[in-house]
Amino acid sequence: MDTRSGTAWWIRVLRVAFAVLALVALVWLPLRNSDVETFSIANFFSYFTIQSNVIAMIVLLVGGLRDPAGHRWQLLRGAATLYLVITGVVYAVLLADVDVALTDRWINDILHRILPIVMVLDWVLVPVALGISARLIGAWLIYPFVYGVYTLVRGPVVDWYPYPFLDPRHQGYVSLIIGLVVLTGVFALLALAVVSVGALATRWRRPAPAG
Repeated sequence: MDTRSGTAWWIRVLRVAFAVLALVALVWLPLRNSDVETFSIANFFSYFTIQSNVIAMIVLLVGGLRDPAGHRWQLLRGAATLYLVITGVVYAVLLADVDVALTDRWINDILHRILPIVMVLDWVLVPVALGISARLIGAWLIYPFVYGVYTLVRGPVVDWYPYPFLDPRHQGYVSLIIGLVVLTGVFALLALAVVSVGALATRWRRPAPAG
């Protein structure tokens, strides 16, 4: 690791450690079920939880090994934090009692609880003031939007949906659209919260002016 990095060495070590933990959790289920006929690797990687944790794992690993300081990288860090916050919040509110194919409790806890907390703490400990703007929030929400479109297009083809709130077969398209509008508003608020936390944490860490 580059000792000249502006991030404390112990934070970078923890980033790598949690990236490895995420990798173990992500590969465990496919490896364990590789011989099970009903297991679909395509369906597995069609969960938002899996995709968002893959993004977080990459961000943590790169942040630990290289610790880039560029503005684009900080935008990606913020986006990864948002997606894990979305994962944690949606799971806690909508999916805690739903089968999401993560039968191992330790995997479930790592991907839905521990990694979201880790990403938020990393964002607080190494904050960035990106500035609140509709353009930034809109850019961060492109991926959830594309994911929703992908799921709704793929669902009828394979007759499978990863989450009940994205499944129109039982609730109908009117309820589905209303639910998606509400979720979009919630995601926008979460994006605003991530940006605000970064700005506040940056202000707290800034040394007070002398005199």
